[in-house]
Amino acid sequence: MIFISKILFFTSHHGFYTVIILLAFFSLLSFVTKKAWFLAPIIPLAILNGVAGQYLNAWFLNKYGIESTAIITSDVETNSTLNDMYIHDYEAIVKKQDGKFTSTFFSTTSATVYPIENAIRIPAMGQYFPVKYIPGYEKNIVILYNQSEEGSNRLKYEKMAPIESAKIKYEADKTNKEFIEEYIAALEDYLKSYDSEECKAKIEELKTELKQLK
Repeated sequence: MIFISKILFFTSHHGFYTVIILLAFFSLLSFVTKKAWFLAPIIPLAILNGVAGQYLNAWFLNKYGIESTAIITSDVETNSTLNDMYIHDYEAIVKKQDGKFTSTFFSTTSATVYPIENAIRIPAMGQYFPVKYIPGYEKNIVILYNQSEEGSNRLKYEKMAPIESAKIKYEADKTNKEFIEEYIAALEDYLKSYDSEECKAKIEELKTELKQLK
């Protein structure tokens, strides 16, 4: 497991050198075997690593790693950009099983985050956040963003958005059955994830209003 973790760390953090190694390996293989078709996998593998390398690393660490905590100790904005946003270089310390900390690093483009999605979310500097790693190679971590305080707040905010939208419609026309039903549905969906006496009371109030309109 440690060996696999080291390979995935290298390929996800050093894409350029990974391409050089692939080029050297398959070129040598082609030269030794006298078969040119061994050169064919170079470009597809290089592209695959660039597109899915971080995702593979995230899946591996989340499935086989153990949970711990980490803290970002440095956040430096670089001159490079990704999707019109500046890329940041991060340094962090990771808590090992013996309670001691070890150092690691990553950037906006190499950070491994779970759950896997088309977004790069990094916790704020100086705050503890949950991670997973393979014991013996703590340098390679996956950030469990949704389990962090910042991630939990973000998820809660996203769950509240449909409620706010439905509330605005309802308050604009409290006699519209469709708006009341939408408001109730949004509140019930929120209660699947979070307990709220206020939401429960509002649902009962809305159901009473709905009955009166029928």
